[in-house]
Amino acid sequence: MKHLPKPILRIAAAVLLSLSGLAAPVAGAPAPVLPAKLIDAWWIDGSEGLDISGLSFCAGELLAVADKVSEHIYRLSPEPGRDSVALAAKADFARPPLPDDQPVLLKARALHYASVPLSMDFEGITCDESGIYLLSERHNRIARLNAQHQRAEWLPVRWSEAAKARGFLRRFNGESEGVVRVGDDFWVALERDPRGLLKLSAGDQVGRDFRMLPAVSGLDFHGRSEDLAGLAVYGGALFTLERNAFAVCRRNFDNLQAEWCIHYRDIEEGPSYVYRETRFGKGEGLAVSEQGIFVVLDNNGVGRAAVPGDSRGLLLHLAFPEVPREKR
Repeated sequence: MKHLPKPILRIAAAVLLSLSGLAAPVAGAPAPVLPAKLIDAWWIDGSEGLDISGLSFCAGELLAVADKVSEHIYRLSPEPGRDSVALAAKADFARPPLPDDQPVLLKARALHYASVPLSMDFEGITCDESGIYLLSERHNRIARLNAQHQRAEWLPVRWSEAAKARGFLRRFNGESEGVVRVGDDFWVALERDPRGLLKLSAGDQVGRDFRMLPAVSGLDFHGRSEDLAGLAVYGGALFTLERNAFAVCRRNFDNLQAEWCIHYRDIEEGPSYVYRETRFGKGEGLAVSEQGIFVVLDNNGVGRAAVPGDSRGLLLHLAFPEVPREKR
């Protein structure tokens, strides 16, 4: 049988998708940016002063790390209908030493020796069948948790030098901000000025595959830096937490174009949940499952506007949007 011309094949594929109820995205159409629907919200008991910074579903558990704690992993077990959730201990471990195979900034070196809690600045957590991985913003490295020996150990891959040569990671404390394991690869969020993504394939030792994140015309960063604070993977797509736009976007792995986004500013800054300081968005960690989208807010120790003495972090549970079929 002769091969059909590519335009005909594309039309046929679109027709088949439409008939199956899974309409293809309209070529060139902007991604819809829709208001987020809040399913539930929980104040995180025991999170005061810790700054929860990363989330991930691992073997059915919702795990978290905090950027002011370098030797603990936490577990959250939120229940519908309750207004708080306990921050429970999942694992304790010894932090890794200073990396000896890359330059370490003087400020990072000083923090390592002066303050154990601040030494790693863990900003992300992810996992696979073999274990749990933690992302250190302080050193722009990934550590694997060795549960048997209760310690964290650096993976050999590093990317600070390569990223800086390409214009990333130029702002202290605005560097590697989120991580997700996808098959044999890691994806790392490079926070801001500029923001971007790094794909680390198996065997990559220094970081080579840097990518810019395509803009979404309907997102408003409110005059703040366009940033990237967290990553998750679900349903064959990459989810990005775009903090200063108060948004979560579902993106295609092939070209990183957004398929849709939801924005939750009205929730974060609503009277029930707003913190006393709102100069920047507070979304830090992102996890996605069949239950929906989970975003944890890092309040940097700031109290709630309604109850100034309450400085607990907040976990939001957002629904997947109802996207018009022609824009899915």
